Amino acid sequence: MSRLPLALLLLSSAAPAASTAPPGYAQASDYLERERQPERYTPLHLLDGRDTTAWCATGTPPAAVTIGFKDVVTIDEVRVYTGDGTDKAAYKAHARAKKLTLTTVDTSKSLKVEDKRGLQAVPISPAMTGNRFTLEVPERFPGTAEDGPVCITDLVFYSGGKALNGTWLAPRLRYDARLAPLLGTWFSGLEGAPDRFLSLYVDGTYRFAHEPLEGGEPSAVTGTYALSGSRLTLEVPKRGKVTLRLQKGGSDEAAATLEPEGALADEWGRAFRGQP
Repeated sequence: MSRLPLALLLLSSAAPAASTAPPGYAQASDYLERERQPERYTPLHLLDGRDTTAWCATGTPPAAVTIGFKDVVTIDEVRVYTGDGTDKAAYKAHARAKKLTLTTVDTSKSLKVEDKRGLQAVPISPAMTGNRFTLEVPERFPGTAEDGPVCITDLVFYSGGKALNGTWLAPRLRYDARLAPLLGTWFSGLEGAPDRFLSLYVDGTYRFAHEPLEGGEPSAVTGTYALSGSRLTLEVPKRGKVTLRLQKGGSDEAAATLEPEGALADEWGRAFRGQP
């Protein structure tokens, strides 16, 4: 079987300019009870469309949440359920997001909501386009609990009148302690100027993108992955497999890396890190 150069393969698999793909992960460096009960307030709860779960975080402002989509999407509306809507007591005790900021690589939007329960529609005009959105909460409505966390129950993204996430996505968003350290986008290349991006999604798929800093066409390839111990095996269509080993950074989780191994490792570049 002939072996195509990786660049040609990637170009043939490149994603379209925009789509209605669902979000594939939500990650944050910290959130409420992350060490003791990480499944209770995980950022994944933002995307599940259920009022029985919520994301909560401490800090002023709290750690940002990065939400990654499986493709480039155009967002023209979000629906926000601010506060911890799991019950009335939690809603009153915990602070509620008042102002939210959504940021992509080249765009930032400020969104304001009222202090009330339930979903609130917030139009975004002009629309935002991207595959990674950073959510921050710079302002809040205070709760009755002193120094309590700030919470959001749900954040539903809309594109052209279609919801990109909701209750139908909830089964995929269950917290998995083995996968949690891996989900998200990993970066390879120069510090502060990466040119390779590996995104791992909750549904067992990945996207590897190469965006050359000087000349050359951007390219991408998608496939499935499997996790065994600390090894992640990625199926590369028509090429074989790439194995990556998770190297933990000790107490500093931001220093963790994914080290490529095997015949295709050189083509994928150096180690992937959790920060750009």
